[in-house]
Amino acid sequence: MPTVIAVSKQNAPSNKNCPHNAAINCTSCRLSAICLPLALAQEEIVQLDEIVQRGRPLQKGQHLYRENDIFTSVFAVRSGSVKAYSVSDSGEEQVSGFYLPGEIIGMDGIGHNRYANSAVAMEVSAICEIPFSNVEDLSAKLPNLQKHFFKLLSQEIVEDQRHITMLSKHTADERVAALLVSISARNARRNLSPLNFRLPMSRTDIGNFLGLTIETVSRVFSRFAKQELILIDKKELEVLDIDELKRIASLGH
Repeated sequence: MPTVIAVSKQNAPSNKNCPHNAAINCTSCRLSAICLPLALAQEEIVQLDEIVQRGRPLQKGQHLYRENDIFTSVFAVRSGSVKAYSVSDSGEEQVSGFYLPGEIIGMDGIGHNRYANSAVAMEVSAICEIPFSNVEDLSAKLPNLQKHFFKLLSQEIVEDQRHITMLSKHTADERVAALLVSISARNARRNLSPLNFRLPMSRTDIGNFLGLTIETVSRVFSRFAKQELILIDKKELEVLDIDELKRIASLGH
């Protein structure tokens, strides 16, 4: 499950700035206040920046890594969005998380030195790769970075447990509301609008992630729209009553 670390104090970039600029560094990145540099002092960010690799943006449908690939790096989403999923023995896909800018993906590979999930871009996405062997070396020099990774791992475990609980106990309305509340909160942490946003994932992926059919997901969206909780046009969504969505999402707790 995705983990966002803190509140961003910077504004989103203007349309004149390319969000996929590979020349950008950790110091100048607009996500520095919610990504790994959060744990570091200014002079330490320079050391982190020296190990971060920034390649060409991933295209929609392009994989960052695949399930059972040898674990080499963790990744920070700089722009776009990434879906994590696994494939069952019967060949069925199970979506395990959606990752938005500022969020770290790939930590599922730390335990067994192989990635437990596959990661694929849901749209054109810029990614920062952080080779884990370098992170280990750097963490020895920068204790704050090591503590930060422990915190990330702890939050991953908590989010996984919440997801399992949601799938086993919540109604369809509660599950969809919980997802919308989560995306709203994550947007707010990136200093973006918590009430107007685009859903980068498909209805099929939403249903898969929430354990619902695509028809059920569509019915819930329609019901929320009729109740004037949201306005939705394809993937563009406006939250009209965030408090009611939070109330619905908490009913199964």
